Amino acid sequence: MASHHKAKILEGRKIVLRAKHVDDARKDYTWASDSEIMRLDAADYIPLSYSAYLVKYVEGLHDPTKRQFAIETHEGKHIGNCVCYNFHNLYKEAELGIVIGDREYWGKGFGSDAVVTLARFIFDELEVKRICLHTLTWNIRAQRCFEKCGFVACGKETRNGREFVEMELYAG
Repeated sequence: MASHHKAKILEGRKIVLRAKHVDDARKDYTWASDSEIMRLDAADYIPLSYSAYLVKYVEGLHDPTKRQFAIETHEGKHIGNCVCYNFHNLYKEAELGIVIGDREYWGKGFGSDAVVTLARFIFDELEVKRICLHTLTWNIRAQRCFEKCGFVACGKETRNGREFVEMELYAG
């Protein structure tokens, strides 16, 4: 089920990143309704009907402050999402986020390949010099993934009562 939408596709070793579209909503809703995935993503599960979720989803697709991508296998299976946001033009910085929603693909290198592929795009196409991300202090698996991709811890932060490690990666 490869994307039939005209969108720039970024190819990694194991994954393809393509622009998000409304056809992704059903699968994303399933992941957003999964309390474990939301806990790992430091998000609160807020039960919404699918129709209410879809309204917010469509609005989010048109958010000009974010570059959102679906993560697919080379066979075209949608397994997660990643995003680049919080662009800071003066300092040439941006933030990265990722979720692998399909548990079948956890711990097999798909997430790190998506991070490396998105980071390459951010550095090369968006001319960003520093990418940062925040991951929960207890989420060691995520931290190992990001370290494997070259990110290094550079601080700690508390948001909404949750403790995060800030990690960064520089171009070059």
